[in-house]
Amino acid sequence: MTNQIDDNHTDTVENHIVPTIDEPMDTTNGDAADGDIVNGVTGDSEHITTAPVQESSAATNGVTPMDEDAIDPCRPEATFHYKIENFSRMKDQLLSPAHLVRNLPWKILAMLRNAPTSDRGQVRTLGFFLQCNAEADSISWSCNASAELRMLKQCPVNGDTETFSRGIQHLFFHKENDWGFSNFMSISDILDPSKGYIKDDSIILEVYVKADAPHGVSWDSKKHTGYVGLKNQGATCYMNSLLQTLYFTNKLRKAVYQMPIEHDNDEDTMSVAFALQRVFYDLQFNDKPVATKRLTKSFGWETLDVFMQHDVQELCRVLLDNMESKMKNTCVDSTIPQLFEGKMLSYIKCKSIDYVSSREETFYDIQLNIKGKKNVTESFDLYIAKETLEGDNKYDAGDHGMQEAEKGLIFLKFPPVLHLQLMRFQYDPLTDANVKINDRFEFPEEINLDKYLQQPESTPAVYRLHAVLVHSGDNHGGHYVGYIDPVGDGNWCKFDDDVVSKCTHKEAIDRNFGGHDDDISAKHSTNAYMLVYIRTSALVDVLQPIEQSDIPVTLTQRLEQEKQEEAQRRKDKNEAHLYMHVNVILEDVFHSYHGHDLFDRDKSQDIVRKFKQKRSDTISQFIETLAGALQYRPGAIRLWPFQMRQNQTFRPTTLEIPALEFSHKSIQEAADSESPWYVYVETLPVDSHLEALPHFDKSLHVCLFIKRYDAKEETLCYCGHYCFPITISISGMMPIIAAIAGFEEGTQLVLYEEVKPNLIEKINVTDGSLEKELEELMDGDILIVQREESPQHQYRKPTPKEYSRYIF
Repeated sequence: MTNQIDDNHTDTVENHIVPTIDEPMDTTNGDAADGDIVNGVTGDSEHITTAPVQESSAATNGVTPMDEDAIDPCRPEATFHYKIENFSRMKDQLLSPAHLVRNLPWKILAMLRNAPTSDRGQVRTLGFFLQCNAEADSISWSCNASAELRMLKQCPVNGDTETFSRGIQHLFFHKENDWGFSNFMSISDILDPSKGYIKDDSIILEVYVKADAPHGVSWDSKKHTGYVGLKNQGATCYMNSLLQTLYFTNKLRKAVYQMPIEHDNDEDTMSVAFALQRVFYDLQFNDKPVATKRLTKSFGWETLDVFMQHDVQELCRVLLDNMESKMKNTCVDSTIPQLFEGKMLSYIKCKSIDYVSSREETFYDIQLNIKGKKNVTESFDLYIAKETLEGDNKYDAGDHGMQEAEKGLIFLKFPPVLHLQLMRFQYDPLTDANVKINDRFEFPEEINLDKYLQQPESTPAVYRLHAVLVHSGDNHGGHYVGYIDPVGDGNWCKFDDDVVSKCTHKEAIDRNFGGHDDDISAKHSTNAYMLVYIRTSALVDVLQPIEQSDIPVTLTQRLEQEKQEEAQRRKDKNEAHLYMHVNVILEDVFHSYHGHDLFDRDKSQDIVRKFKQKRSDTISQFIETLAGALQYRPGAIRLWPFQMRQNQTFRPTTLEIPALEFSHKSIQEAADSESPWYVYVETLPVDSHLEALPHFDKSLHVCLFIKRYDAKEETLCYCGHYCFPITISISGMMPIIAAIAGFEEGTQLVLYEEVKPNLIEKINVTDGSLEKELEELMDGDILIVQREESPQHQYRKPTPKEYSRYIF
């Protein structure tokens, strides 16, 4: 992208060496101050458009960075140079070769600018920017980085080799893919030989950049670290970093796998325990970030508001309590307290008499007050500090009366895994609101807590730091990440939702103390809020390796089955546009129905046969599929698609495509793209001596459906269908209809046509042909036959007309 540079800067030639970073500003407002950091935004009127950016082929440090095999393209930091030759004749913007950091290309961008002076004149300056991933097509990527932009001295003067530099901190993304200074240094200063920056008409620009692992690009966490992250639901705050911490408490993970779950029990499969098993299993074996929606659903925290109303300590308790309950009376009973439970003694000791009141309590975590404290040691000192009860605050010692006393607590036992909650968020009575404390608070990589015990335990209370949970932002929100030393060997990783990357000891610990006002690479509002320590004597036990054999076979099978089902659902969803649904109706559906038309679409979904068929399949292929499923020969079935008529009846009709075209006409054409497509499938009767259904010619035949009405029983039942020649007389049809309806030969019958709901018309039995007597006769018409009743019989619904009005 072409950089936008503010022309309204007020730099003077003398006012350039500013060691501190300026606040970043968007230059669209046109009023940035001296030395302001600016970014480029395409399309603004203040863009530089006089010349395209030229990419230089100048070597840096004597290597071609894109081809250097020794360089790890996924490295978190790098220093690279860009030498500009013939600087005095520089006219255009120049772009250095790319250097890969975090697998993204980074370049130095240099350009000439005019900056206003205090006397309303202008001075030529050099613009110096760091550009990231500018040529990417994606718009969803982002990468947080800090950098130092430097002008190197090539000719030290009087032994002065100090480099001129300025720092930046920026979240690079597609709209702000470069960041730096439009007026980095005046051209006159650069060209001044006494300054030492220019040599043989060349200058050297240098950048040191340190970047976080990027989001929204192809970053393979499993490949780079051996671990995967958790997807960000957008409303789960601190949950992901806590889950990773619990996951890497290996002994806990092993016990979670061992929790008994009845996988055929809906209550169990929707439980927190099973949801946690699923998340841990996926974290261990997946290659891609793991989803947590079913877990949050299991304990009812599905919105941001709910997470904001609780804190990480409460969520930890919800998870541990659920697991502890599920583990009771199993092979992993007591695992939770064995790992996390400590004991303390709160007491009140009278000074003048031998009287002590005490109470033993258990804890799963310790909340440390950090306000006004420098480090963990000072907070622990405050935690066990004694309070004197005297004056009006004397202790009521019962029979001994009011006594001066000391109140305090002492630890009896520290657990193998120690959770320390740093009280970063506290209530401020002046503002009547919670505020975040960003003060510097140091915590060691190893700490000895023996002095806080009433008496020494069997092993020293020496703890090694295992995880640091970090918050960036204020009490209204922000971002949460976790730094974890997975196997306790000092190789730290950063877990930032779906992205996992290796990090340094300094990144994981030192930069999360808080209060980093003088460190450009650490934000003031970024600091630790929870620490996890593991007792050194328990490290091997707590961090024991978890193998496939440690996971119950039943759990593995259930979770793998879930994955297969989920993969099939995704496949079906992705391929849904390639398929259509066909609902096949057989005559047994008609026989079970006693209303208008032949069946009820809404109430028959459980008895229709459903097929998922490729839209591109030919009719012949579909008939073969049906024949195989119904166990008929292809010639023994015939398709009658249902059609909604203008009178709102839903009846079978002739397939308009000739049989000769079945082999190359698709079912999508036959269905006219309707999905689901309802089809009545006529089948050859089981007792038929024929090999195939008789030929049907729509110009010579008509397929009619027969119902029988019984006035005495007030029932209307489906009897069957028949393909009549259209030349047959109505009187000639009656014996066939009578036989289909189950009447004895010679029974006097009355014939009706079911035209539509609440419209039943009587048909006069004549010797006229079917096509002449019934002018609008078509396939799918329904005839109702009834025994002719004698006048003396009085029925409530003597004909199907009355019955139709009753059920309509």
